[in-house]
Amino acid sequence: MAKVKVGIINVTGYIGMEVARLLYQHPKVELATVTGRSAKGQKLGEFLPHLSGIDLTVKADLDKVDFVFSALPHGENVAPVVAALEKGAKTVDLSGDFRLKDAAEYRKWYKIAHSAPDYLKEAVYGLTELNREQVAKARLVANPGCYPTGAILALAPALKEGLIEPDIIFDSKSGVSGAGRTLTLNTHYAEAAENVSAYALDGHRHLPEMVQELQKLAPKSKLSVTFLPHLIPMTRGILTSCYAALKAGKVSEGDKGKQEIRKLYQDFYHGEPFVRVVSVPPQTKQTWGSNLCLLYPTVDIRTNRLIVIACIDNLVKGGAGQAIQNMNLMLGFPETMGLDMLAVYP
Repeated sequence: MAKVKVGIINVTGYIGMEVARLLYQHPKVELATVTGRSAKGQKLGEFLPHLSGIDLTVKADLDKVDFVFSALPHGENVAPVVAALEKGAKTVDLSGDFRLKDAAEYRKWYKIAHSAPDYLKEAVYGLTELNREQVAKARLVANPGCYPTGAILALAPALKEGLIEPDIIFDSKSGVSGAGRTLTLNTHYAEAAENVSAYALDGHRHLPEMVQELQKLAPKSKLSVTFLPHLIPMTRGILTSCYAALKAGKVSEGDKGKQEIRKLYQDFYHGEPFVRVVSVPPQTKQTWGSNLCLLYPTVDIRTNRLIVIACIDNLVKGGAGQAIQNMNLMLGFPETMGLDMLAVYP
């Protein structure tokens, strides 16, 4: 059986190169063509030596392929994604250009008008664990943002069961690779090293995405979500601490309540290949290079507050790995194909 021909738009960004790295070991697809403005005409393995096993020349435009990953910065993906769809290629967009269903919300948070708003309705939000059936039928999938991936998975069981009050707090710490390869003052070594900084206190563009997807799990509640991201001096990883008050009478008091919450999460994610409910608070290094999301749910008995710690590799489960997980479903392959690897530790 012939392999599926796959193309990557913008292989020179962190997410694009991570897609290429992961596809290298995929048994059912052939990485046939890659683009990248900063490396056009160069051999991929010369421009990025860690990908020297991939014998491709970086091009300005994709050749004809069956499947496309688009990894340009937000605002630049709409035209190439629409072009790929019109040529019959199923597509995963790794930017924020197709995640929000409301074009007005997109304009509000991304500061530009959406040039193809009709496609917002068609795009399936690619958080596989919650939207598996829709992803499998889709031709366009909007890959979730890195912050929303861990946050949504962390509170989905509690929200769906109606256990928590609608006032939710997400406190996230991310490595600097989440900012991409474009140089900015805040990500220079002298600025980021030995330092921790909060940013986007007036609202991060991942916030409406979180609210949109969490609201689907609790349609009768009016959610109030506070999201505060922080930059940490490390390369990969996101740790999100999630807080929400438990509704009165929904969970037993004391240690029994902790056990009930833990069982709820274990049952909710039973059989999920890439979500693990762990017995100790997870660390970001425990997810490096893997497509895992590690969750630790517990209860602050003193305040009757649910606390969930979520850890992911922002470039894998928060990006390239999740995109390939979606591709597998869209092409009818086993969901774990090419992704069943352990984390690199320490």
